[in-house]
Amino acid sequence: MAEKKRQKIMLVDDNMANLTIGKSMLKDIYEVYALYSADQLFSFLERVTPDLILLDIEMPVMDGYEVIKILKSDKRFSEIPVIFLTSKNESSSELEGLTLGAIDYVTKPFSASLLLKRIENHLLIQRQKKELKEFNENLMGMVQKKTKQVFELQNSIICSVAELIEFRDGTTGWHICRTQKYLQMLLEKLIQDGTYSDEIISWDMDFLLPSAQLHDVGKIAISDTILNKPGKLSAEEFEIMKTHTEIGVEAISRMERNEEERAFLKHAKIFAGNHHEKWDGSGYPQGLRGHSIPLEGRLMAIVDVYDALISVRSYKRPYSPKESARIIIENSGTHFDPYLVDIFKKNAEGFAEVAAGCAAINTVTL
Repeated sequence: MAEKKRQKIMLVDDNMANLTIGKSMLKDIYEVYALYSADQLFSFLERVTPDLILLDIEMPVMDGYEVIKILKSDKRFSEIPVIFLTSKNESSSELEGLTLGAIDYVTKPFSASLLLKRIENHLLIQRQKKELKEFNENLMGMVQKKTKQVFELQNSIICSVAELIEFRDGTTGWHICRTQKYLQMLLEKLIQDGTYSDEIISWDMDFLLPSAQLHDVGKIAISDTILNKPGKLSAEEFEIMKTHTEIGVEAISRMERNEEERAFLKHAKIFAGNHHEKWDGSGYPQGLRGHSIPLEGRLMAIVDVYDALISVRSYKRPYSPKESARIIIENSGTHFDPYLVDIFKKNAEGFAEVAAGCAAINTVTL
């Protein structure tokens, strides 16, 4: 059986007799470094990390109080427990030492049994603190791993639902993929610009971006004859199609079973219910106007329409990215939030690159 590694103690005292006596008391149990000055202590600390420091207070050049201040201000040494050794027997002196961070105060001359017992007790406390810290870190790691697994499962479910919607709505192609990428780009530029920062700062992007995939979830309840009609919808059919926003909100509400899922799906409901609202109040389902439209809805309105413009439809040709950008900009202040359009205008080329990138992936997949 391997010999148990001995714990290290640094004994600091300017009196050589005290060093000799102290080392003699401790050497059978601990690995002892007998040091005669603060300078020598700091020199050894660069090479050796002790489990405990026994520190004399009354030393020339730098006393124990000054030493412990330096120790506690340095992250490398601040966790090393310090026991003060002193010939003083005054409560004010003891209080000052404890206030500076010492864990105990032993007066000289001291008995070997008393000193050993105090050291043993404090090292046990330190060991227990370390074990508790490691346990907490392991527990936190387990919680984080479990949280990640739950998040990935939730995201996987959302992706599956989104893919099902795309499968039914054969005209959209990679619509969900592209709109999510557009949204991420628009948000990043919005954050850099500082526009609407007070609102965005409260959002959890890990939840927001995946939930954007559900903005059209309500289409799952629209009949195939309308959803995949090879031509423009009639007024009556369009009214039915418009209900996908309210159906989407209701469907997402049914997915919510607890507080965690409500947090995860909060943005999804807003995307689903508000991405067809218009800045001038002419949108649906509620006819909201201006800033009464949630910011998520105003963002999705831009990326959703842009993608519809560049995409092939049975009733229209695909517009070029340049033409699509022009239409978005022309509808600033009517269909779209003018502040968001300004951000879009500065980054229209990035939108075109996303569209081209997704189209290339789609071609390879096919």
